Amino acid sequence: MELNVAGGDKVSVSDEVFGRDFNEGLVHQVVVSYLAAARSGTSAQKTRSEVSGGGSKPWRQKGTGRARAGTIRSPIWRTGGVTFASKTRDYSKKVNKKMYRAALRAILSQLVKEERLIVVESLSVSEPKTKSMVALLKDLGVSNALLVKSDLDENVYLSSRNLKNVQAVDVGAVNPVDLLSHENVVIEKDALLALEGKLQ
Repeated sequence: MELNVAGGDKVSVSDEVFGRDFNEGLVHQVVVSYLAAARSGTSAQKTRSEVSGGGSKPWRQKGTGRARAGTIRSPIWRTGGVTFASKTRDYSKKVNKKMYRAALRAILSQLVKEERLIVVESLSVSEPKTKSMVALLKDLGVSNALLVKSDLDENVYLSSRNLKNVQAVDVGAVNPVDLLSHENVVIEKDALLALEGKLQ
């Protein structure tokens, strides 16, 4: 199949990558997995076996008039352990590479069908200023977009980072969540071909 390049040219791409049916179940599974893997899961507390101290009985069992106690690490003592302590947790869900690539192909194919994938010969600005990026996007007729370059340069990154609904990435950082989070995807021709090569 052929895609239009902004400016009048066309680029030939594979139906295998850009002409697939949208598999909603697969895309949902991959997106959930991607978001789950981003969770830190670093919450942790110490149980009574992990806090310092203890080892000997604080006082004898009987005759003191005080409640019996076996260890100063008891959860009812100050500086004692936590009863149901939270532990470091891995939230990631298993998704193999074949499923991940298939989900990306389905998303890209849907973007093409809905005419939300905009291919440009080159995506660049002369200076790292937000107004330069605003002018570029206005020429393309978009305001909410994921910008994909074959190699992200500093000018594009700096000029786009202050725009609320605009994100710039290089082709190696393309992921299903970012593709679905923007109304349009503006991609350089070279980046498009590189992405096609990765997904075939």
